[in-house]
This record gives sequence, structure tokens and C-alpha cells, in this order.
Amino acid sequence: MQQQRQQQLRSLEALIFASEEPVNLQTLCQITGLKLTPRELQDLIDALNGEYEATGRTFRIHAIAGGYRFLTLPEFGDLVRQLLAPVIQRRLSQSMLEVLSVVAWHQPVTKGEILQIRGTSPDYSIDRLLERGLVEVRGRADSPGRPLQYGTTAAFLDLFHLTSLKNLPKLREIKEILQEHEERQYLAEGVSPEAGDENELPRTERIE
Repeated sequence: MQQQRQQQLRSLEALIFASEEPVNLQTLCQITGLKLTPRELQDLIDALNGEYEATGRTFRIHAIAGGYRFLTLPEFGDLVRQLLAPVIQRRLSQSMLEVLSVVAWHQPVTKGEILQIRGTSPDYSIDRLLERGLVEVRGRADSPGRPLQYGTTAAFLDLFHLTSLKNLPKLREIKEILQEHEERQYLAEGVSPEAGDENELPRTERIE
């Protein structure tokens, strides 16, 4: 019985660790074959977090956006931000700038809604903006399929020196600010601003 429980714990740990987005109960049960109630799942999560605390680990599993994911403890936030700073500052393509503008002004917003506004798929840009920590998953929409909703992060506010979203410039102004940031990044890297979006970037310029 103890061996079975340990296998359950390790299976849940592996799936949550490997996912880039919060993993919900349905997905965990479907992949592992376990039939868990929300209370049973929470008990297993609590057991894992108890192990992490007992062994002095710097992370815990948190319930967020309808699922579970690993998060670093707050006291290590400054260290993590220093690590991620170069990623956040890397060049943003034109399509990423446009998607970021749409998210900033229409949040929480789904990929489908961004597609309707821009006319092109935002999948690549959303993935890269998530990677840079400029947008985050805010939950799920009350529409068919319950798609993920996205919003901007504290890193977005910090990048543009905004105390809150109430200080958000007009849409035209934020596009200009984002474009200026983009041009500064190009100049710092010695690349022409007319290089185009991510589909035209050399392989070495992409972050896979």
C-alpha cells in the first residue's frame, strides 16, 4: 500500500514538474489512470509539499488557474528575477509586440479572442511572452472548451514603469512604447529594425 502511494506521489510530481501550464485534476487522472477526488488529490499534493518542506526545498506545488504547478518560494524571488532578466530583455518580434498590446488592453483574453482582433494565430507569440514572464495564465473562460485566459504580469508593469494597469497608456501609445523598446533592443544587438517578425529570424535568434 505504501509503495502504491509513493508511485502515485511520484507520478503526480513528474507531470506537474514537466508541464509549462497548471495541470488540472482531469488531466492528471486521465494520464495516470488514477481515480481521484479533488480532496484526495489535494491530500497527495499536501504530502509532496510536506516532503519539500522537510527537506528544505526551495519550491512548492500551488493550486493556480484551475490546476497545479511548481512555484519558487517568495524569498528566492529576487534570485529568480535576476536569472530571468536576460530572457525578459531579449528582442521582441513585431507580432509579439502586437499580441502583448492586445493582452494588455483586453485582459483577461483568450487566444481565440486575440485571433479575432489580429487576424493571425497568436500561439507562437503567447508561448514566447509566457517564457519571458510578460504574460501569464489568468484562468479559463466560461465559453465552450473553457480556453485559457491570459493577462500581463508584474514584469510587464516593471518593464514600462507602471504602478498598475490603471496607468496603462492608450493603445496607440503603448504600441509606440513597445516599438521603441524593440528598436533599442535591435540597436543594442546591432540588428536592423526592419528584420521582420519571428518567422524571418535566423535560427540562432530564436528561443525554442
